[in-house]
Amino acid sequence: MENMTDSIDENKRPLNFLESMIAEELSEQELNIQKVCTRFPPEPNGYLHIGSAYAININYSIARKFGGKFHLRLDDTNPLKEDMEYVKAIIEDMKWLQFDPEQLIFYGSDYSNQLYEYAVQLIQKGRAYVCDLSADEVHDYRGTLTEAGKDSPYRVRTVEENLDLFARMKQGEFPTGARVLRAKIDMASPNMNMRDPVLYRIIHTHHYRTGNDWCIYPMYDYAHPLQDAIEEITHSLCSMEFKDHRPLYEWVLNSLEIQPAPKQSEFGRLNIRGTVTSKRYLRELVSGGIVDGWDDPRLPTIKGLRRRGYTPESIHRFLEEIGVSKGWCTIDISLLDHFLRDHLKKTVPCVMAVLRPLKVIITNYPEGQVEWLPIPNNPEDDALGEREVPFSRVLYIEREDFMENSVKGFQKLAPEQEVRLKGAYYLRCETIVKDPETGEITELHCTYDPLTKSGTGFTGRKVKGTIHWVSEEHAVKASVRLYDKLLLDEEALQDVDKEWADKINPDSFIELTDCLVEPFLSKSLPESQFQFMRHGYFCVDSRYSTEELLVFNRIVSLKDGWKKK
Repeated sequence: MENMTDSIDENKRPLNFLESMIAEELSEQELNIQKVCTRFPPEPNGYLHIGSAYAININYSIARKFGGKFHLRLDDTNPLKEDMEYVKAIIEDMKWLQFDPEQLIFYGSDYSNQLYEYAVQLIQKGRAYVCDLSADEVHDYRGTLTEAGKDSPYRVRTVEENLDLFARMKQGEFPTGARVLRAKIDMASPNMNMRDPVLYRIIHTHHYRTGNDWCIYPMYDYAHPLQDAIEEITHSLCSMEFKDHRPLYEWVLNSLEIQPAPKQSEFGRLNIRGTVTSKRYLRELVSGGIVDGWDDPRLPTIKGLRRRGYTPESIHRFLEEIGVSKGWCTIDISLLDHFLRDHLKKTVPCVMAVLRPLKVIITNYPEGQVEWLPIPNNPEDDALGEREVPFSRVLYIEREDFMENSVKGFQKLAPEQEVRLKGAYYLRCETIVKDPETGEITELHCTYDPLTKSGTGFTGRKVKGTIHWVSEEHAVKASVRLYDKLLLDEEALQDVDKEWADKINPDSFIELTDCLVEPFLSKSLPESQFQFMRHGYFCVDSRYSTEELLVFNRIVSLKDGWKKK
């Protein structure tokens, strides 16, 4: 498991509560195991998101901590929602995050025969029965949190009758939903999960891996502990909502007398403030066309974060910082942005891009002349070197960097106020040209001072402001997508009376189509990252960029909001 996460010196941080528990078990030989083995068992019915990365990191890191193994298991026991598309996406995302499962990739559907035989054993032991109640009747018989459930009238079937019916279920004799196999536990249990839960159901549909070989499929709570046991998982580490399911996990293993049995332990669920991590909500957003697919840069899916421009390094720093808690952990998404800025500012080139161009003609600069001016690639790291940027008579600056009637505190270009062009010269506005019909400023006629060239040691007058620019002749046209938080607020997400259209921040996506960037970016590859001077951090969009037109996504702004919280 040699990868980027090995750079974290785990010996320098204290053990979290799960690591302490496992270390104590190993030292006291409470577990009859040769090597710690953990797993991440996603259902291939959606895409991984930042919350998934949290769970993966816990299981993966613990396996590494104790020199053990880590399995990726695709828990594909529900053919109605699963697809190979999701399988491929999950594996690809984990590799991109550098939680590479290597060859330890397993599929729950591979254990279909073993799970069936285990179910037969439960029937033979008198601990499972075939029930003919409908789904609604099963729900009604289950009772409530304050009232015990009622026994199914089919609970008294003989072992022989149950074996016969279960075999006929497998053979496809009954229609979808006609019968289920249920555990025979306790309909009066205070734990609702123990009130004769369903173990198998009939589903006549094509499975993406096993085809039409099966028409009965195990429920997660039954399949999961057995899959763990088959793979010799030692520690089934899952989030806190599975705590009430642990008695059923243990009942299945104990009833089948499986030894050594894997041990389930829970950690606190991660809640991310400022985004959507519910798989149901994500699916609604995607299927409803509210967002641009599972990789929409506004989503916290790994695909979306990657397309937006987040880095595996920043995600690992984020996961390392929040650690592992026993209870619910609520973290603002701005902490992830904080680590991303910290990583990018030291590693990516700082370039000039004009998002809302205003034309500037330098009237006293020789026509046809071009200078190539040296500009550092990254002020944080001299080792990244410098590049040469073309300077010519006609430039473009940001429209917001000029003010016809300047106000106090405005330190950019104005009729009575000089400004420095980044890496170039002082600039003074002489004439303003406007559209005669709209009155909009269309271009500026300016003069430059050739004695003020950057790097010449000029010690004359000083200016307060520096602005960026691009040469018209050499500029590369680009489209820039400005992303912001997807939701208006947390309350809007929970408001069931509101449609998605009323919950979405209208400024979460703004596209600028007439942008200009310096020629250094002309051959940029998809996912390449840059700091756009004074605008923030951007990356080349992996979906829409072409050789003819570069499309950039804003990853984050330059301003760091985390420190103010």
